[in-house]
Amino acid sequence: MAATLAIEAFLSASGPIVDVRSPSEHAKGRIPGAINLPLFSDEERAEVGTLYKHSGRRDSIQRGLELVGPRLAQMGQQLRDLSASSQEPLRLHCWRGGMRSASVAWLAETLDLDVVLLDGGYKSFRRWVLQRFEQHWPIRLLGGGTGCGKTDVLIALAAAGGAMVDLEGLANHRGSSFGALGQPPQPSSEHFENRLALALERQRGRSPIWLEAESAQIGRCRLPHSLFEQMQQAPVVVLQRPTQERIAALVQVYGPQETNGLLQATERLQRRLGPQRTLEATTCIRCGDLAGACRVILEYYDRCYDHELSRRPAPLATLEVGGLPPQQVAEQLLALQPA
Repeated sequence: MAATLAIEAFLSASGPIVDVRSPSEHAKGRIPGAINLPLFSDEERAEVGTLYKHSGRRDSIQRGLELVGPRLAQMGQQLRDLSASSQEPLRLHCWRGGMRSASVAWLAETLDLDVVLLDGGYKSFRRWVLQRFEQHWPIRLLGGGTGCGKTDVLIALAAAGGAMVDLEGLANHRGSSFGALGQPPQPSSEHFENRLALALERQRGRSPIWLEAESAQIGRCRLPHSLFEQMQQAPVVVLQRPTQERIAALVQVYGPQETNGLLQATERLQRRLGPQRTLEATTCIRCGDLAGACRVILEYYDRCYDHELSRRPAPLATLEVGGLPPQQVAEQLLALQPA
């Protein structure tokens, strides 16, 4: 019989993680890196679940066998391929650690494959995720206006040995109306939380942990409330970079994007920009003058940023970083004394 591991041991073990839940369950949220090998399709899961409610356990199991039986050989080969690719035990889980994962574990063991099961299934992983956000983390925030290169600085800081979590990278979004342009699709908020919890856990024991100063929502991904409250109280270091450098950086990032995408993102800001500034910015975009559009839009973003900064305690430090590459800015951050 396959061994069952608690969540901490399951996550720290090696070997492929195999999620045997249905495709829609997996898409909504999963243990990052897990491979979906569904025992049932979404429709089959709904059918078996309905049968369980109305006819009981035996009838639902019988129907499950009828549905899965013809696919056992294919599933067995998939399990063998996964096992051969890593030479480590397969880590299996379903929703609650019930019959689906136990059934696939039986199939794997019948094929002489080593497997371990997650005690409590994905549900126990979600409890573990939410508990990460209730814990205290030694957070320090990196602030600065749009175009200051905060993400590049955080990446350089990590390369230099510092601790950081890239919230925008985890959310696949740069955090503004334009933030989705050129990015992969965003994860669900649930899966964003999963990715974020593991990223924080990887930094455990290190201090400070740098995060970019963000609003509560990054695109459609919402920061967990308790973590966001910690961020609101965390010391912040503000980067200041000349406007022309910021405009040049924004043109470099967004210049390759399609004109229609840029126009739509600008028009979404119309209520805040006002009709005159929106017209001015969209005219610049249509004429290929992205620097001119950035100049108009930055006026709005800078007002928003200054308002948010005024609601915080005084910054721990303000760094003038004009002309400096991310690596040199990261060295300055690492040299700062603990708050």
